[in-house]
Amino acid sequence: MKLACNLYVDGEFEGTIHSEKEVNIGKNGHVKGEITTHRLVVQGFIEGAISAERVEIKAQGKVQGSIESAELVIEAKGLFEGNSLVKKKERVLEKEQKTPQINKS
Repeated sequence: MKLACNLYVDGEFEGTIHSEKEVNIGKNGHVKGEITTHRLVVQGFIEGAISAERVEIKAQGKVQGSIESAELVIEAKGLFEGNSLVKKKERVLEKEQKTPQINKS
């Protein structure tokens, strides 16, 4: 699933999610697969690989797998089992600068 908008999952999903904005996994959400997004908020359960600028695991959230992010926030009672790789802000900025921009004049 490839999106240019926010996504809220409060059920079961298996597969790949690519969103340019925010992905929110609700309390009843269960995602198995890969998530690539700007910001991820986890209140449910994720199994798989995550790549995001910012990942927030809330009190009832659980992640099993790998997280690659510049910011990782885990609230009290939030669970994370797996590997974490911190993206450097420089890499994020380099990617943004390489993205072609169209100027409307």
